[in-house]
Amino acid sequence: MGAVQNDFTRAAGIEVPLICGAMYPCSNPELVAAVSEAGGLGIIQPISLTYVHGHDFREGLRYIRTLTSRPVGVNVILESSSRLYLDRMRRYVDASLEEGVRFFVSSLGNPRWLCDVVHAAGGVVYHDVVSRKWALKALEGGVDGLIAVNDRAGGHAGHLSPLRMLDELRELGVPLLLAGGVGDERGFVDALRMGYAGVQLGTRFIATTECNAPAAYKQALIDAVEDDVVLSERITGVPVAVLNTPHVQRMGTRAGPVARWMLRGRRTKHWMRSIYALRSLVQLKRSVKGGGSGATSADYWQAGKSVAGIAAIEPAGEIVRRYARAAADAAVLTGSPASAGG
Repeated sequence: MGAVQNDFTRAAGIEVPLICGAMYPCSNPELVAAVSEAGGLGIIQPISLTYVHGHDFREGLRYIRTLTSRPVGVNVILESSSRLYLDRMRRYVDASLEEGVRFFVSSLGNPRWLCDVVHAAGGVVYHDVVSRKWALKALEGGVDGLIAVNDRAGGHAGHLSPLRMLDELRELGVPLLLAGGVGDERGFVDALRMGYAGVQLGTRFIATTECNAPAAYKQALIDAVEDDVVLSERITGVPVAVLNTPHVQRMGTRAGPVARWMLRGRRTKHWMRSIYALRSLVQLKRSVKGGGSGATSADYWQAGKSVAGIAAIEPAGEIVRRYARAAADAAVLTGSPASAGG
């Protein structure tokens, strides 16, 4: 399997233009390492690593290094009303750089401080965006590439189709990664043919042997069809794509009237989001760590439309290698397809 030469893969130091996106709470170290070891790029989610999986952050990085010597990335969520949280994120970034990480995926907020620190160490920053407006702001902050989160993504999904996202962003002159809706190798090939530099997968990697999500969660992904994915405001205060479990059906998908009023306010929205964030940390951790082999009464199982392409639980490395073979057979991994702006 030859290395892919484009701006994204060169920056990341990887062979296959495929990211295992950061997932709270599913990004356990073994999953991150397995994707990187197979030639893709596993992304560490710091709160998942520490709060859910119980590692000291630096020791968690070193543990991952015992599983793979290949590049990994770190996710940095920038927006928060908590100074304590932001200080912790800065410490995580410093520790990551000291431990050799050079690829960062940021989301929400202004990435300027992160870009300044990472660029000084010779690294790169890619930023999650859902529209051209936020892409332009991210570029003003100094990011090196964009992850275009579309309306088929799990978690905090966008509102535009993959093609519409590409049309809005292709002239910005940086590599673009597609995020959302790819659950099989055909979708991977189609994204590269469309003009994306690479693909970020999340849901597909939950249904793997390395991911320590409950067996019931994985089986639900295999059994689900696209219509089983709904948007719920009750996890973080903004729409999150989840499986329509009995718990979700009982709770409903819209925020209550008080929460909706607070979320509309310039100041109160931060308080309400903090309340939601604290509650969802516990709920989502419980749904993964406390679920065992069966469903619980409080399951919020995040998932994207890519469930349509998931037919079995497989090793993460085999998924990466199969996608790479499909792309090679389709001759979309030659040359430099990845800078969507050029």
